[in-house]
Amino acid sequence: MKERLTKIGTDLKQFWSSRTKRQKTTYIGSAAAVIIFAAMLTFFMSKTEFVPLYNNVSRAEIGRIKEELDAQGVPSQIAPGGTSILVPKERVDDLLVTLAAEGYPNSGTIDYSFFSKNAGFGTTDNEFNIIKQAAMQTELANLIKGIEGVQDASVMITLPTQSVFLNESIQNASAAIMLKTEPGHQFTESQITALYKLVSKSLPNLSTDDILIMNQYSEYFDLKSSEQSIGTSIANQMELKKTIERDLQRKVQMMLGTMVGQDRVIVSVTTDIDFKQENRQENLVDRVDEDLDSLAISVQRITESFSGNGAIAGGPPEAQDPTDNRTNFVEGNTANGDYDRLEETINNEVNRIRKDIVESPYKIRDIGIQVMMEPSDGADVENDIRNILGTIIRTSIDKSYVPTNVPADYWESKIAISTQVFNGKVTAAPQPSQNVIPWWVYAVGAALLVVVILLIVAYFRKRKEEREKEEEMILEEQREALYVEDINIEQETEATLRKKQLEKMAKDKPEEFAKLLRTWIAED
Repeated sequence: MKERLTKIGTDLKQFWSSRTKRQKTTYIGSAAAVIIFAAMLTFFMSKTEFVPLYNNVSRAEIGRIKEELDAQGVPSQIAPGGTSILVPKERVDDLLVTLAAEGYPNSGTIDYSFFSKNAGFGTTDNEFNIIKQAAMQTELANLIKGIEGVQDASVMITLPTQSVFLNESIQNASAAIMLKTEPGHQFTESQITALYKLVSKSLPNLSTDDILIMNQYSEYFDLKSSEQSIGTSIANQMELKKTIERDLQRKVQMMLGTMVGQDRVIVSVTTDIDFKQENRQENLVDRVDEDLDSLAISVQRITESFSGNGAIAGGPPEAQDPTDNRTNFVEGNTANGDYDRLEETINNEVNRIRKDIVESPYKIRDIGIQVMMEPSDGADVENDIRNILGTIIRTSIDKSYVPTNVPADYWESKIAISTQVFNGKVTAAPQPSQNVIPWWVYAVGAALLVVVILLIVAYFRKRKEEREKEEEMILEEQREALYVEDINIEQETEATLRKKQLEKMAKDKPEEFAKLLRTWIAED
């Protein structure tokens, strides 16, 4: 066994010594890579992956959950910040069910389930009101946590005390809410309005004016009133004016920049906006049909006539009774003449139109466009620009502010075009024609460049051939230096052969070699 191990070691040494340096490096690197890969595979296969069991829980609750997990022998880790606890991934679902059955996590808050579990006759009114208020705060906080962007919420409610006297006015409740929002989340106006309405409808006698909402960065979420619509506040009016001017300026800049170049034109737009908002009601009456003078619904005609002599109603004015408001007449004696009376009452059908009109919150009363551009080669460019700007102004200004008889220069007065070279802009100076380099100079330069490139390529190719010849000569010299003549070259004779056999016998079988020597000595 020892000889076999020695032989294996000798073979390995001979194999390693017969390898080149590159082969030795390859063998060592391959062995190291295999060992490292096996170690990493073993490490990751045997590593326990921890995942969160509970997130954003109070530190006191994390401590109680940690004690429970340690009692059950479950490995766990506390995440940085102390508000999350990590457990092995394969135990998450099992632990969630087990801890929930034992009442974890228990934040210590009181909700409406408290009344069904701890209802009793010994609770006083003050204790009941305090528990009720705490339950309302907890339930309202849970509602707010369901809103997108809210991680946690704390609610403080102040409820008014009920008076024993009926003639006293009812006080209003108030609420203060602290939100823990997600970093970078921005609430829209509709979300803030919905949040205020949610809180306002959750408590009796709670107005939106008595609600205060802020986040952990001391940023207040104010509810915008309906009166702060477009055109009612100065800030909104200025913002709307800037928006209109910016949109018109961008459109004109893009259009003129396409015509003459973006860096060759600058546009400025000013507007005059009427923010007066009008609500009016119109009750109009119109004919049913334009072709007909009237369309009668009902007609009443009364005709009276009298002719001859006889007593008729009447009498001199002084004979009338002044107290009867001139309705009774003293009967006369005689009369002679004719009397005719024709009375006609016609009710015509008409269209009754009622209009409730709400004017727009703003109207563009006037526009001024100022354009500054560099001189252009085209003679009609400025006229085209004036026509384009005139069309934009005519379609943008409200028609109620345009005069009936528009003067000839009305639209031209709203356009100002200035043509001049922009200061600070670098322009290339025109080159005189006599300094232009002729084409044959470029041709000669290109030919010289090709010749130089060919010479450089030939030089490097020659250097490469010389280097290869030198390397071949060095290798040949190394081969000759390594050649060694065999010192064992000699003629095999019968004497040398016997000598080798005797030496081998003396080495392998010394006892037989001694007997042979004694035999040779006895014969002599």
